[in-house]
Amino acid sequence: MGHSFSFGFKTRTVTNVIDFDFRLFWLCFVILSWYGSSLLIEAQYRAFQNNPISFVVETTYKDWNTRFPSIAVCENDNSIRIENVSDSLWGPDHDFNMEEVLKEISYFKGVTYYTSEYCREDDPLEECFTNNLTYYAGLLRSSCREVMSNCSWNNKSFDCCTYFRPMETEFGTCFVINSIQSREKNPPKYEMTSNRTSRLGMIKFHVTIPVKVYTLNEEEMEEKSKNKKNSCKRIKAILSGYVFRRLITVRNIENDADARFISPEKRKCRYIDENNLQVYPYYSYTACTVQCRKDAQMRLCNCSNFFMPNTPEEEKCNTSGVICMNYHADDITVLKASWSNQKGLYCDCLPSCTEAEISVVKDIKEPNVFKYSTVQIELSSLPSEMYRRNVVRGVLDLVVSTGGTGGLFLGASILSFVELLYILLIRPFCDVYKQRHDDPWHRKFGTRQIQDNHFALNRNIALKKP
Repeated sequence: MGHSFSFGFKTRTVTNVIDFDFRLFWLCFVILSWYGSSLLIEAQYRAFQNNPISFVVETTYKDWNTRFPSIAVCENDNSIRIENVSDSLWGPDHDFNMEEVLKEISYFKGVTYYTSEYCREDDPLEECFTNNLTYYAGLLRSSCREVMSNCSWNNKSFDCCTYFRPMETEFGTCFVINSIQSREKNPPKYEMTSNRTSRLGMIKFHVTIPVKVYTLNEEEMEEKSKNKKNSCKRIKAILSGYVFRRLITVRNIENDADARFISPEKRKCRYIDENNLQVYPYYSYTACTVQCRKDAQMRLCNCSNFFMPNTPEEEKCNTSGVICMNYHADDITVLKASWSNQKGLYCDCLPSCTEAEISVVKDIKEPNVFKYSTVQIELSSLPSEMYRRNVVRGVLDLVVSTGGTGGLFLGASILSFVELLYILLIRPFCDVYKQRHDDPWHRKFGTRQIQDNHFALNRNIALKKP
């Protein structure tokens, strides 16, 4: 008997040890599985946060339609009109420094030497004006038909001012073709595309006064910041009596449809309708820098450029505000990187997702015998490559990879998590709710009542008096 008891005791002890080791093994394995899956999910989420987009170059160019850039023409000077307007305002015997003041205001570029010198508050000239600067600037600016004429696309003539529409800029009113940022909501568009079945695109027109010409994307506008990118898109001041010819190349950008579902900060660009600006209806990098410059002007001078688009009259600078902007010119007009310690303006602006790359191949300038200048801008060749923005880690990819990791390490699915939530949160409340009318007597005796019991009286019990 003793031997049998001893054997049974050892059996139970060994079984308990095995059960404990087995449970400890599975506990460690489950913990390691949770840890490994958490590391993989964290890595996948970090990759989704930081690198959801790939930027590649495509060379399958046979079916491409290359959109020709928008062309902007901005008046730069008009000495004859400056003299006539000055004589009409102040008479022929006026101070000729006022002509320079009027020129600085009408063709404002951020630097106003004569205005700061001769119209300062402590000792201004008698002819100086202090308010309503846009009125005086408008006296000098020319209309579209006074600026340009004889427009053609691939030697096919069209009316210049039907398609070159006015657009408000930091320089004042410019005339631009095929831009979405023009003054009108739905301006007429001229079809300017090139492909393998058509000839290379070329636009040509005449200008009769000094202007600056820009080659831009449809969402861009000319800006006055001093950077190399902007200077490449600008033809230097065009004077009368020359032929200016520019050869360009264009590389368009296509975007994956799923890129819309990635936030702008992750894809590192903004679509034109993801606009968070006040100055223009559509987003672009240059529009963002204009907004940035306006904010800097308001911060430093408590007013903004009087040419600034979509700006209330009460926020536009008078003469003293213009002098203030001249004093802070280096802090406003020069863009700098976030890490730079030099003077300048840092603007945290993303590029446009649809902004094509426009490169200048060659500029040619030749004299002519006419009183006007001829501007000719053309494609040097069709592009042989195109940029494409692909989504490599979208929201669906994150969900699939997370679910695969959970299934591999934990054998879990979304139903498992739903069941866990049900067991921990919903089921206990359901049980409590079901037992809210529970009767202990009913649970023990059912429907029995006290009067159903038959008690026999014991007559042998004698009650004692106290």
